[in-house]
Amino acid sequence: MMYLLLGLLAIIALVLIAAAMKPNTVHYERSTVINAAPERILPHVADFHKWSAWSPWDKLDPDMKRSFSGAESGVGARYAWVGNKKVGEGTMEVLEAGPQGVKVDLRFLKPWKSECITHIRFVPQAGGTQVRWEMDGPNLFMGKVFSLFVNMDKMIGKDFETGLAGLKAVAER
Repeated sequence: MMYLLLGLLAIIALVLIAAAMKPNTVHYERSTVINAAPERILPHVADFHKWSAWSPWDKLDPDMKRSFSGAESGVGARYAWVGNKKVGEGTMEVLEAGPQGVKVDLRFLKPWKSECITHIRFVPQAGGTQVRWEMDGPNLFMGKVFSLFVNMDKMIGKDFETGLAGLKAVAER
């Protein structure tokens, strides 16, 4: 029994040490090309009222409770949501909006607290616009432990890819 307890303690210690060695920040990014000019894409990103047409999370919880405040769109627009365990709870606020893209202050309250900055950047190119969705934030200790067992880049990247495909469909109409 003592060997079993010591083995369990050793495994826990290894997990904690491995988590402590993870970086203190995270960066997730995906991109696509949308066959539209940035000015056709911008209204769909700078106005939270329009996110339900393309956001990957709205489809995960159709009963999600949403509230809007601040500016109607663009800088100062605010959005809050409370949803099921797949979407959690949080707030977003547009910090910058223009032809180069939109910068959003993203704050998760559930399933765990986290503050991130997201950018949806527009880079014009022949025949359209490269749209790059990025998220940067702190890698808290529980996130470090969780990432030992779940590929966070793959999980969040999948949502970004779904959202970019939805944004592409809406902007190209």
